[in-house]
Amino acid sequence: MKLNNLKPAEGSIHSTRRIGRGTGSGLGGTSTRGNKGAKSRSGYKRKIGFEGGQMPLQRRVPKAGFKNINHKEYFAVNLSVLQSLAEQKSLTKVGIPELVEAGLTNGKKLVKILGNGELKAKLDVEANAFSKSAEEAIKAVGGNTTII
Repeated sequence: MKLNNLKPAEGSIHSTRRIGRGTGSGLGGTSTRGNKGAKSRSGYKRKIGFEGGQMPLQRRVPKAGFKNINHKEYFAVNLSVLQSLAEQKSLTKVGIPELVEAGLTNGKKLVKILGNGELKAKLDVEANAFSKSAEEAIKAVGGNTTII
């Protein structure tokens, strides 16, 4: 391999025209950028969403509602799911690691236990939050609830 054999990789060159290589090339001078204005100068960047001075879409569209920055998104797990999990794996303690192992959550989301379904097994349950009905149902069976 020698310097006169080198070629750019296939597909890396998109145009055969060499811009800005003198007036003899036919594409020198302003280098296809036009004469004046910000676009003709080096370092020009167009703002994202710029519409040529027209009011941009993100400012034209009316804003509605309220977005609470302190809102927490919980992954819901019902008591019926805990009961079936306890029966399948004969568990006495259910926490986030057991739910991750069962494929119910990925471990990054907050988990809330809800009171839908019936719980027969005595379980020690660890979660980020409990509904009142779920907490009452777990304690009625003789289990414990722990908020992580």
